[in-house]
Amino acid sequence: MIKLIITDLDGTFLNSKGDYDRESFNVVRALMQQKGVHFAACTGKQCERVEELFGDNSKDLWIVGDSATRIKRNGQFIYQSLIENKLGLRIINTLEEVSKQHVVIPCTSTAAVIRTDTPQRLKNIVRNSYTNVIEVDDLATLTADFVKITVYDEQGLCPQTRPYLSDFENDVYIVVSEKAWIDIADYGVHKGTTIKKLQELLKVGKHETMAFGDGYNDIELLAMAEYSFAVRNAFEETKQAANFITGYNDENAVQETIKRILALQPSFPLGLK
Repeated sequence: MIKLIITDLDGTFLNSKGDYDRESFNVVRALMQQKGVHFAACTGKQCERVEELFGDNSKDLWIVGDSATRIKRNGQFIYQSLIENKLGLRIINTLEEVSKQHVVIPCTSTAAVIRTDTPQRLKNIVRNSYTNVIEVDDLATLTADFVKITVYDEQGLCPQTRPYLSDFENDVYIVVSEKAWIDIADYGVHKGTTIKKLQELLKVGKHETMAFGDGYNDIELLAMAEYSFAVRNAFEETKQAANFITGYNDENAVQETIKRILALQPSFPLGLK
């Protein structure tokens, strides 16, 4: 019996416009409640941005956000992992020395931070993933610890940037989630490890978990679910890591798959197990 469903957002649950079928989700949400299934969004997006996306439907939603460095539910943070400030500043300095073209986005517990001189078109892209954003003239002045550090490169050169971070491999977890994005979290912290914490919290096993993904950073997520699905538009390596392939994100494949599978499951409302 499936007790936990987890989905990546961008490229998986969300369509190519960064949105989703809300009418369909009302049906899916009611079905999950009827069947006693927890639902989690596992994403690089800031937790507050996920709450903004789901609106009223964010009630009782498990948010594994900020590149899986935090777990939030009903406005309360249940877990978070931090990169120590001095280490984070060294990584930021390295990234800024590598290129002035990409955007370095250090994220503290309260906000994502970007440089004031970032071009407006790139600021708009950052704000698509982050609700709480502040601007500073110099990232080196930051004094807080970091939830994560992200790089956005509109030229898609993140695979070329990645080797410059090799000196930090024993200190942090680094993943090129796609050509335009690098995510850096505390050592050993990724979608797989944080989902394991959520499973332990909910007392749910891998055999009771369904997961959906598309990116390289979803491979560890899919490994935590017996019912693991890659969307049709996923990277080939992600498809190989999944037990099943479903449709495209622009076909609302995640929601349609949930509907079909949960229709076969007996009703067992949450709290009555």
